Amino acid sequence: MGTISLEHSSRLYWLGRYTERTFRTLEALQGLYDKTIDDTAAYTAYLAAFGLPDSYDSSTAFFHCFLYDKSNCDAVAYSLERAYDNGIVLREAISSEALSFLQIAKDTLKRSEHAENILLSLLPLKDTFYSFWGCIMDQVYDEEAWNLIFCGKSMERLMLSLRLKAPYAEVSRIFQKLCRRLRFVPEGTPYRCDPERLEKLTAYLSSETGYNMHTAQAIHELERIFEVSP
Repeated sequence: MGTISLEHSSRLYWLGRYTERTFRTLEALQGLYDKTIDDTAAYTAYLAAFGLPDSYDSSTAFFHCFLYDKSNCDAVAYSLERAYDNGIVLREAISSEALSFLQIAKDTLKRSEHAENILLSLLPLKDTFYSFWGCIMDQVYDEEAWNLIFCGKSMERLMLSLRLKAPYAEVSRIFQKLCRRLRFVPEGTPYRCDPERLEKLTAYLSSETGYNMHTAQAIHELERIFEVSP
């Protein structure tokens, strides 16, 4: 592909971020659902991790909003819609087969809203996303495009892990994977890594002590790590 346009780069990158955000948010909510069985207010810790106010009168209202409300930018439904929107435009780059898995995910999520057991009805989504990523790996032959998608995927996974204060060993593994992928972003691509911010992020995440002390600063640098040239 050589040099990818700014719009195409952006869509590839955000396809990776939104699909990963959908998957990881769903995973976090499923774990949180189990906790609310014993503590109905357990969801408030999740809101606090993202700096969000508690405007819900019950855990049921919270889960419905964060699973199905397309107007809530933190909801599974919102992220999945944005992933699909980017996938539609990128159909030729990612293949119709990969796009079909995003449609299957949308259909599964929609059906689950009225299911008797929501958690049980959402279980197939995990396999659907694994199939989507497998299809991307198999069907996307352009290494530049592939790398931008997976940079977005790793970026989002690291961001959510930081916000939810995942164990340092897990955060370190994700960060190292992101660094490997960032090394392969071509210079001519409009989306490229800001080396100064990467250096600061590396310093914050180089030890468990640094991670514990500077999580907020690490999130700040990660949010701005890509400089975009028109």
